[in-house]
Amino acid sequence: FCRDLVQCQQSKEYIGSRRPDPGRQLLSLPKLQSHNCFDRSFTREKRSIMNLHIRPFSHDDIEEVVQLSLLAWTPVFHSFEQVLGTKIYSLLFPDWKMTQREIVKKICREHEKTLVWVAEVHGMIIGFIAYTLNSKENGQDNTGEVELLAVHPDYQNGGIGTELNNFALEKMKESGMKLAIVATGGDPGHAPARRSYEKAGYTALPGVRYYQDL
Repeated sequence: FCRDLVQCQQSKEYIGSRRPDPGRQLLSLPKLQSHNCFDRSFTREKRSIMNLHIRPFSHDDIEEVVQLSLLAWTPVFHSFEQVLGTKIYSLLFPDWKMTQREIVKKICREHEKTLVWVAEVHGMIIGFIAYTLNSKENGQDNTGEVELLAVHPDYQNGGIGTELNNFALEKMKESGMKLAIVATGGDPGHAPARRSYEKAGYTALPGVRYYQDL
C-alpha cells in the first residue's frame, strides 16, 4: 500500500507527504516459503491472475474502490494499534476509516496529477494502484511515485499486487521516467505490501519513525 494511509497522515491535507510512516522500516525481507500448492485458495488466486484485467479508473468505480481500500487497510490499522499501543494510536488515528475514505476519493479525482488503474476479475474490482509522474521526491522530474496500492484481502498473496506494480512501472517507463519510488510501513500489517514491492524489483531503504505520548 504505498504511501499508504499513514504516509498521507503525516502530510499536508493528508496526502502529499514524503515523510516516513509510523513503523516505516523498509528492510529487505526473506523470500516466503511456498505453501501447499494444492491449497484451494492458492488455486483460485492463480486463476484470478489468468483472468485479471487492468483498466483505467472511472468515476463510477469510486465507491467500490473506497470500500476495497477500507477492507484492505483494516489489518494495517490493527497492526498499528498493536505496535503503538492504544493511547498513541488513538491520538494518531481517531477515525481512520473516515480519513481513508476522503484520501481515496481525493486521489482518484486528481486525474491531472494522479493516474489510477483498477484490477478486475470477472467484472469485480479486486485491487487498484495510483501513481504520479514527475514526482519531486528526489528533486528531479523523471521520477514516478506510487501513491496508493490496495488489494482485496481475499486476493492478497496471490500476485495481484505484483501485477499492478509491474503494470504501473511499465507505464512509468513509457512516460520517460527513470526512477520509481514508493513508501510503505515496516509493521506486520504492511508485510503483504512489502512483499509485493520487492517482487516487483524495488530496493528497500530502511527507516524508522518514533512516537511518545506526553
